[in-house]
Amino acid sequence: MDKYLVSPNPHVHAAVSTRSLMRDVVIALLPALAVSVVFYGWKELLVIAVSVASCVCIEYAITRWLLGKPSTTGDLSAVVTGLLLAMNLPSTTPWWVVFIGALVSIGVAKMTFGGLGQNVFNPAITGRVFLLISFPTYMTHWEMPAGLFGADAVSGPTLLGRVNEQGAAAVEGLDCWQTLFVNVGGSAGEISALALLAGFVYLLCRRVVKPWIPLSIFATVALVAGIFHLADPAVYTGPVFNLVTGGLILGACFMATDYVTSPMSTAGGIVYGCGIGLIVTMIRYFGSYPEGVSFAILIMNMAVPLIDRAFHQKKYGRT
Repeated sequence: MDKYLVSPNPHVHAAVSTRSLMRDVVIALLPALAVSVVFYGWKELLVIAVSVASCVCIEYAITRWLLGKPSTTGDLSAVVTGLLLAMNLPSTTPWWVVFIGALVSIGVAKMTFGGLGQNVFNPAITGRVFLLISFPTYMTHWEMPAGLFGADAVSGPTLLGRVNEQGAAAVEGLDCWQTLFVNVGGSAGEISALALLAGFVYLLCRRVVKPWIPLSIFATVALVAGIFHLADPAVYTGPVFNLVTGGLILGACFMATDYVTSPMSTAGGIVYGCGIGLIVTMIRYFGSYPEGVSFAILIMNMAVPLIDRAFHQKKYGRT
């Protein structure tokens, strides 16, 4: 008698795969990557190349030689991690520092937990925070964009760095909306908010991500920053400044929405996003670091199991 494999419902499968999802993320990141290379030149291209190549090679080596399993690099998740890590680094980062960041991202934050789908923390953010703590000199050395064939770059703090050092008066009179497309100093993930938003719209159209987490982050940052700015505009920057500067758009649209490290339910995603927005604003206003997106996402990554438990989805066949 023939043997049949009986499996539980549902039996209908979506026409998507990990590779297709990651490919869409890569496509969504291309506008911001292109703008960063145009603004920062070949040094930025080198950082991107080293980061992606290191992440792919490290994952291949671990799966084939340490775990003795087939390589998982074909799902493109290592490529996405490499791109996101590069977008969180200054263009002046030495290649060996980039390699260490890739080693922490893939070897520690991802493969230690069993690989894609089992990691607790976002790999790219983990690598970035490790480098920030371990190599603060390299991670806080910013140069103003000079272009592919521009003059010698001039070092200078980012907009958030100026506020952290001098207060809100340092950016008084700044047209914050210009930072959507003007080449201000920062990492590749800060150079063009408009390019990042274009990539996010692409992900929404492709239904790769849902808008609830980014919107809840933006709304919380705007609300909290608005309250503090109204209380003392001479000390605290306003909502628009906090929305369009730093790594908030990159973090909210491309890293906080990571399937593995974010809540499964819509209500849980909103709570998760509100927590990130609140922590980001508190770090920017009262912390020693000018930016707090990476720390906020990592902290809320730890809370995801509790959020999922409190806002669990209904099981199939249950009412």
